[in-house]
Amino acid sequence: MKNVFSMKKLLVVAAACLFSAGTLWAEINPKPFVVPELKTWTGAEGRVAPSGRIVVKSSKLMAAAQALANDYKEMFGKDLQVVKGKAQAGDIVLTLSKDKALGTEGYVLHINKQIEVQAPTNQAAFWATRTLLQLTEQQADRTLPCGVTTDVPEYRLRGFMIDCGRKFFPMSYLRNLTKAMAYYKMNTLQIHLNDNGFRQYFGGDWMKTQAAFRLECDTYPGLTAKDGSYTKKEFIGLQQLAEANGVEIIPEIDVPAHSLAFTQYKPEIGSKEYGMDHLDLFNPETYKFVDGLFREYLSGKEPVFRGKRVHIGTDEYSNAKKEVVEKFREFTDHYIRFLEGFGKQAVVWGALTHAKGETPVKAENVLMNCWYNGYANPQDMKKLGYQLVSIPDGAVYIVPAAGYYYDYLNCEWLYNSWTPAMIGNQTFEEQDPAIEGGMFAVWNDHVGNGISVKDVHHRVFPALQTLAVKCWTGKKAQLPYADFNKQRVLLSEAPGVNELGRIGQPGTVANVPVVKAGQKQDLEEIGYNYQVSFTLNGKEEAKGTELFRSANAVFYLSDPQQGKLGFERDGYLTTFNYRVEKGKKVNLMIEGDNRKTTLYVDGQKREELAPKPLYVIRDTDRAHYQVKGASPYEPIVYQPSDKIFYQSTLVFPLRQAGNFQSEVTNLKVEQK
Repeated sequence: MKNVFSMKKLLVVAAACLFSAGTLWAEINPKPFVVPELKTWTGAEGRVAPSGRIVVKSSKLMAAAQALANDYKEMFGKDLQVVKGKAQAGDIVLTLSKDKALGTEGYVLHINKQIEVQAPTNQAAFWATRTLLQLTEQQADRTLPCGVTTDVPEYRLRGFMIDCGRKFFPMSYLRNLTKAMAYYKMNTLQIHLNDNGFRQYFGGDWMKTQAAFRLECDTYPGLTAKDGSYTKKEFIGLQQLAEANGVEIIPEIDVPAHSLAFTQYKPEIGSKEYGMDHLDLFNPETYKFVDGLFREYLSGKEPVFRGKRVHIGTDEYSNAKKEVVEKFREFTDHYIRFLEGFGKQAVVWGALTHAKGETPVKAENVLMNCWYNGYANPQDMKKLGYQLVSIPDGAVYIVPAAGYYYDYLNCEWLYNSWTPAMIGNQTFEEQDPAIEGGMFAVWNDHVGNGISVKDVHHRVFPALQTLAVKCWTGKKAQLPYADFNKQRVLLSEAPGVNELGRIGQPGTVANVPVVKAGQKQDLEEIGYNYQVSFTLNGKEEAKGTELFRSANAVFYLSDPQQGKLGFERDGYLTTFNYRVEKGKKVNLMIEGDNRKTTLYVDGQKREELAPKPLYVIRDTDRAHYQVKGASPYEPIVYQPSDKIFYQSTLVFPLRQAGNFQSEVTNLKVEQK
């Protein structure tokens, strides 16, 4: 019996041990969620609360420490003291690492009794602070999970290109975009400074077709766009902000195609054979003009273009004749070397398969955006010696509400299947030294279609988060897409940035019993999907009377033109067919999403402002634009859609009540 009892006791003890081990195992922290996903993670037990101090072990990391302190205060309202000296429990410690395996951007983050960052550069330390901020914002108690990660990017260039030529984006947005990119470790923003609309949408008249160059210009007075531009000072300021956040700005002046802004200014340099959006490559005045344009932003001790790289365009020019091809190649080579004369690295759009010829074009130390393999075969470009940026049009091009390319990127497919090693139908080895990295792009082809900055950002942000994973973590991402997609929306856009107008969880986010004229609200705006309702006791209102205003939009009780209910953003005025009636009391509700804005009156749908045709292409326009199949100089993807649809969306403004006479009560703001 003694032996039996002993055996039973042994089994009980063993079971207890197993239970205890299981309990301990359950307490090991799994890989925490951040974007981009951490490359490695070894979990430990427990969590640690930051002490309130950042201890800097090297002055080279001081900028990253101060950025963390500033952003922590912005996001969580708590001060972190930046100090030197001996670290204590709970301190965030920034240490300079000599580990060559980390490159220039990788870091080690060890969270235990202290939160230690080991980084070879300030830039790497800054990326580590983005991880810390993302970890922190997901916990109400602001604690951090114990564990260790070694986090090194797969690709050096992780970027986004934005077309400002066909749609103006205010500098405030570009600054917020830069911060958002930095928060997700995206390090390159290419700004497309000039372009033009499609001639067929402007009566076939080149001189009436939209075209814009967005930068202040002294060399050619009057060249700068009148409907929105950037001063040299504020463009320099943007680059300085970007540098502080680890983001490189690549300014792009696109020549010799997409150049209508320049030929409208100086018609004699436009091509008579291929259209005014093409520069005449055989005219010496063309070179004088373009030389002078680039020189203005490249010359001097403190040039306007501050960074190491500048983009010269060079895409989509005619290859109809051999002499044209050779001249295009000569032009491209000239401006590559022209930039190098100012100490800059040239960036070009891939075009040399399309423009195959004998005239040599410099390849060494030239970065090429590979967007369409028929224009530049990536394998051939690699053999020639170009550094490649993977930006395949069929995978990562957004053209808002156009009906071709993507309206929203297929983020699930990109997350599961794509990396920068895939360029069109060609797949390279991961981390092929010829591939610098990957980018996605927004092209605003449909000029004047009502698309707002907010609409563009609504398309950009999920793509930015997705591409951040694919360019940093690459194929090593382990989290299923469904989990990624669910959790990514819980993260901020960036410290102090809320372009989407997100306000907490679904439900009522504001109740205001009485809205007085001139009253300020705590909320700037509310983004898609929302309901804003209020009771209105109508009084006589002058045209232009506002209900609410934000930094980005105005909602009118009486619009400036017709005295109707309506709104204005991005220079577009949109009205409902409804007027406030004097002496009548009504309940109004406005619903808004990324497709439409809807008005309800006393609980009944009164009007839905959905996309509506703005322009329907004529057969004559279609015939003149492109023959059946691809033309010699335009890929088939640019076959114009039959219609341009006008978009009537609104991120609802809330910050400032207008000077109205009516009584506004029972304001309710809801996020769906």
